[in-house]
Order: sequence, then C-alpha cells, then structure tokens
Amino acid sequence: MVDASLGTSADSPRPGSKTCDYGVPHHDLPPAYALREQEERLIGDIYAFLDSSFPEEGGLVRERFSALEELAAAVARFPSVRAVEGGYAERRKSGAGGSSTRDSFLESLSAYSPAARLLRLPTRAAGAHSYFIAKCHAFFLVSKLVGNIEAFYKPLRQVILSITCTLLAEEVYFSCLDDPAFPREIKGRLVDDLVSFWDSGAELSTAKHQPALEALWTVRDASPPSFGTMDGASELMRVSLGMGKDWSEFLIAQLGNPETQEALEEFLFNLSCEEIQEVRSRLVRFGISAVSHAEVRSFLGSRPAYTMVKSTDPRAIYDFYMERRDMAVCRMRNSAPGPKKTLEEMYFRFRLAQNEG
Repeated sequence: MVDASLGTSADSPRPGSKTCDYGVPHHDLPPAYALREQEERLIGDIYAFLDSSFPEEGGLVRERFSALEELAAAVARFPSVRAVEGGYAERRKSGAGGSSTRDSFLESLSAYSPAARLLRLPTRAAGAHSYFIAKCHAFFLVSKLVGNIEAFYKPLRQVILSITCTLLAEEVYFSCLDDPAFPREIKGRLVDDLVSFWDSGAELSTAKHQPALEALWTVRDASPPSFGTMDGASELMRVSLGMGKDWSEFLIAQLGNPETQEALEEFLFNLSCEEIQEVRSRLVRFGISAVSHAEVRSFLGSRPAYTMVKSTDPRAIYDFYMERRDMAVCRMRNSAPGPKKTLEEMYFRFRLAQNEG
C-alpha cells in the first residue's frame, strides 16, 4: 500500500528537470503520482535504446507514458480523500456524539461488502488505484518490447513487482478493515495510512510494515516450490533466508496454530490446502517418497486452485494472493476446514501486535 521511496517532495521539482518529457510539471504531482527517479532513469535509457533501434516501438512507449502522466495529473486534481471525508464528518457533528474524519471514513468503508465498495470509494482513492494499475501495465508493455535484454530485464521486472506489491499491500489493509474482530483503534490507523497514501503518498505511521510485506512477496516470487517430500522444509528455508528477525519471531509464535500452518503451506506450495491434502494422500496411498512439479500437476489436473507464481510475469503474485484471500473468505462463510485468513494477513497482524506491545 505504501511505497516509502516514492520520490521527491511534491513541493519541489526533481533535480535537473522541472518537467517531464511531455510537459507535465513534476512538482504539480504528489509523490505517489510521479515516477521515482530510478524509474525515470530506466525509462530514459530504454527510450535511447528504442529510438536508435526500434523507433516505432519507442513512439508507442512515449505515447503510453504520456497518457500515464496525464492520468496522474487528472487524479491529482480531484479533491483529497481527507477533505471530502472531513466535510462529511463536519456535517455529522450535529448528530449524537459527532464523528471524526477517521471514524467517518471507517464507517463508510464498513457499510458495504468488499464487492460493493468500489462505487462508494472517493474518486481520489479509486483514481489512485487506477493509476497504479495503469503504471503497472505501462512498464509491462515496455518489458515485452525490450524482451530479455540484460540491461533492462531485471530492473523492469523489479519495478513491476514493486508496483504489484503496492497494490497487494493495499488489499491486505482492506482485508484487515473488513475483519469485524480486528481492533477498531488499529483499524483507525490503517484508515489514516490509506487516506494519506491516496492523497499524497507521503511516508506514513505504519509504512514500516509495507517493506516487510514486499520482502515476503519478493522472496516468494524468487522461490518456486520444489515439492519433494511435501514437508515444506526446503521451501520455508529459502523464504526465511530473505526475511528479517520478526519473520522468525512470527514463525516461532504462530506455527503451533494449525490454521497458520495451513496458510503457510498454501503460500509455500502454491496449492490450496485441499490440493495439498490430496497430494499427500496419494504419496501415502502409493508409497511414494517424493514428488516432482509435473507429478503434482498430473495428480491435480489442468485447473489448479491458484495461479502459479512464475518468473515470466511478476504480476502473478497479485493473482496468487487474491485467490487465496477469496478462498479463505469462502471457507469462513461456509465453516469449511482450512485457513480462514491468508499468511500475509496473519503476518501483518503479528507485526501490528508487536508494534502495539
């Protein structure tokens, strides 16, 4: 949700350039709606490459990023979420007890189901979400045009993954807000984070949690399951090597909980807990000691429960999270066995609880 390195202040132009290539002043855009300096340098290098070798494709990229800048400028012109919700709160103060901006927005978010929320979000919030989707698409287009050129492949993939993680963290925040058991005071701080991000992209009070979530998704993106004996030891080791101390503390504190174990296994194996049980039952039934990726797919058929996280498209990690979240919600509604929350929600909650302590 929060990208702590979103760039320079909205109040001052970037060093050496007051406007972008398309005449849109950088200092007119909040940090969330301007390319980061490293992204600008990368796109500049790609322009130079395409202009010299593939001018038609270079023109296509310039057109796409010009549209992205125009979208950013349009979103930034809409009233801030804080101003809109603050106005609602002021008008409600004449009622019993009054209402703060934070409470006003939290109440409006809670009044509708996630599926019905889109048309109730303030325009600035919906616009911010749309901007990051458009930015992801723009960089993915560039990655397709330049292919596997070594100088561009890894930097472009990292940019796309970072944007995807920003959208993912926003979804994790919403999942916590949708949980009736989640403490209201912490929900209020999450609302403050969301509002500040949509309005300005400034560094926020709980921004320190976003890099931890991004680190988790990044190491998972780089660690495909090996399956083997299906005990998850090698997968967990590879993920844990890329995480910090609090991840180890989370595992020590929570792995005694069967639901956490199931959510972790889904995350590591890229399979639903129902599919994991099916594979393990086959291993026992036929006396198989280890299984390969191809054998797992043959056991489960051609329609897996979750999108495979793959190196060719870093956006797949978003699909993987959303599908697990929807499955968890479905289990909750139907009182079905299996995890009722995703691993990311559990880890995020643990970090928030530790921060409270």
